[in-house]
This record gives sequence, C-alpha cells and structure tokens, in this order.
Amino acid sequence: MSNILTRLRQQVSHLNKSSAITPIFAPATSRAARFSTMSDNKATITDWVKPDDKTGEFKRQQSAFRNFISKDPNSEFPAEKGRYHCYVSYACPWAHRVLIVRKLKGLENIIGFTSVHWHMAEKGWRFATADEDVPGENTTPDPLHPDFTHLRDLYFAADTNYAARFTVPVLWDKTRKTIVSNESAEIIRMLYTEFDDLLPDAYKSPNVDLYPENLRKQIDDTNAWTYDDINNGVYKSGFATTQEAYEANVHTLFKSLDRAEEELAKSKGPFYFGDKITEADVRLYTTIIRFDPVYVQHFKCNIKDIRSGYPHLHKWMRNLYWNVPAFGDTTQFEHIKKHYTKSHKQINQFSITPVGPLPDILKLDEEVPAAAAVKK
Repeated sequence: MSNILTRLRQQVSHLNKSSAITPIFAPATSRAARFSTMSDNKATITDWVKPDDKTGEFKRQQSAFRNFISKDPNSEFPAEKGRYHCYVSYACPWAHRVLIVRKLKGLENIIGFTSVHWHMAEKGWRFATADEDVPGENTTPDPLHPDFTHLRDLYFAADTNYAARFTVPVLWDKTRKTIVSNESAEIIRMLYTEFDDLLPDAYKSPNVDLYPENLRKQIDDTNAWTYDDINNGVYKSGFATTQEAYEANVHTLFKSLDRAEEELAKSKGPFYFGDKITEADVRLYTTIIRFDPVYVQHFKCNIKDIRSGYPHLHKWMRNLYWNVPAFGDTTQFEHIKKHYTKSHKQINQFSITPVGPLPDILKLDEEVPAAAAVKK
C-alpha cells in the first residue's frame, strides 16, 4: 500500500511543477565543437533522420562499447562491489531496463547510478546542476566527475575520438576509468548472473532468474519482434520524415501490439510467460508504460491507446507498475513526458507538453469510462 501511495503522490506532484527549462550556459570547448555534428552534411545530434536521407527512415545506431563484466576475478572487468556506476535517464526506455533489473536483482548497494536531467539539447544529455530541484532518485551532478556537465564528457574520457551519439545507459568502470558497455540488452544480462556471488541467496539465480533455460528460445524469439516492431517501432514511427516511412512503421507497430495482446491473453499470468517475471516483461514494459503518456500523441502512434484498446496489455502493465516495486519505483513520468516533448524540437517546435492523459496510469481496479461501462 505504501508503494501505491508514494506513486500516486509522485503523479500529482509532477503536474504542479514548473515546466521551465534551465538554460545551458556552458561554453563550447574545441573538442565539443568538433563533435557537434553527426555527419559532413551538418546534421546535428538532434536530427534523428539525416537531412539527406530521402527514405525518411529512422535508423538506430549500433552501440560502440560492448565489453562484459564477469564473475571471473581475473577478467578485464571482474564483478566487484562498488566498482561500477551506471548512468541512466529516467526518460529513456533502454536505460529504464537497467534500473528495473538492478532492483529486481538486489544490486542497489553494489552498483550505483546517476540519472541525467530530462532535457536533451544539441550537446546531448546533461547532468542536473546542484541548484536544480529535479524529481527522481539520484538526478544530480555527476558524483564521480565534478567537472563533467554532460554525458558526452564520459564518452570522450573513454575515447577521445568518439564521434557518434551519446546514449544511455552507460556502465562505467571506476577502476579503469572507462565505459564497459552502452548496450542495454547486454548490460541487463550481465546483471542476471555475474554478480550472484556477491548477493544474498534470495536474489541469486534460480531464485531470481530473468532468462531461465527452459524459456530462452521463447524469450529470444519474442525479443526479436518486440524490439524491432514495438520498442524501436515507436521511434521509427515518430521520427519518420516521410508519410510513407511513418505509415509503414506505425502499421507494423500496431500489428505487433495486437500480437503481444494475443500472447498475454493466452498466458496464465500475471506475467508474460506465466507466474515469474522474465526479460520479456522488462523489455516490453518500458515501451508500454510510455505509450499513452507520450507515444500516442508525440510519435503519432494513435491507431489505439493501451488503456482503451488493449485490455490484457493494460492489465499486465498496471500489475507491474503497482505491485512490483522494481517497475513502479523506477518509472518517472515527469522525466518521460518532458524529455520527449521539450527535447524533440523537430517534432514539437514550441516544446509544449500536453497535460493528458490523466492520470498517467490508471489504478489497478480503474478503467476508462467506456471500458467500465461495458463491464457493468
């Protein structure tokens, strides 16, 4: 009950917050200027489709740092308490995966984290400043590097020649002073098993096993279309710069949402593959929880919404949010709504954040009026 009350207060409080954006006054350094564009045709970091791309298709870049933490104490990146720090954004669904798994696996005292500010501008994600009151645990200046103002500073510290996007999550090694990985799919799998020797039995596999042997093929098969059509599908729809690209991707998105709805209708529940949380729940949740508050209007994914168009997805999502702290406690709606609507100027020129839908998420026993009327 305390978790539910806390989240209700969070939902109310963010509606009363000022929506002003703190200006970024940090002068550009020569190195920052060097990487202020993404290509020779002067595309900026906030151009999600290159200006000369006639297809209008959003193409996600591949992660550049792909190292792996290991149980082996002699490995390059051994699992050690306090050695690693994760940089995330509460707004970002990919980084949200890591926050969820970190909490599910009981790693809070082993791996620290810092969230960036919700606003992304031409220099990418920035850290909150000491005088800002930004919601969300650990939304602070960089605790490890007092002089770093932006996430990009970490990338340049790890690779002075880095010339791609500055994405979250970032898993940082405090000992080697470098980035271990910026690939969320691989970071969460490290967390499943590699720190188990440091955890109480209650959090070790198989007690907490998000990728069980008997379900791996099903999880991998589900991940493939969930990622391409849903997780990335909302971005391919929203960032499209031609009508053809938008329509092709939005129809694929909703076909796969229909498919997920059918899968959940067949599941014994309450989770995707039955009575245990798996990776499939983590990877789908971070898109579905953002769908009604942001993707319906901001990314024009409006054939249906979750709360009135997908009863099984809606029930599944609410159960995770209200009943599983690792999901609900790491969901920060103010970051989510403000980031998309105030950072994507090519979509929302005047940075106006819609008030609705209200509430951000319905309570477990609550339905939209039309659905409630049908049930009577």
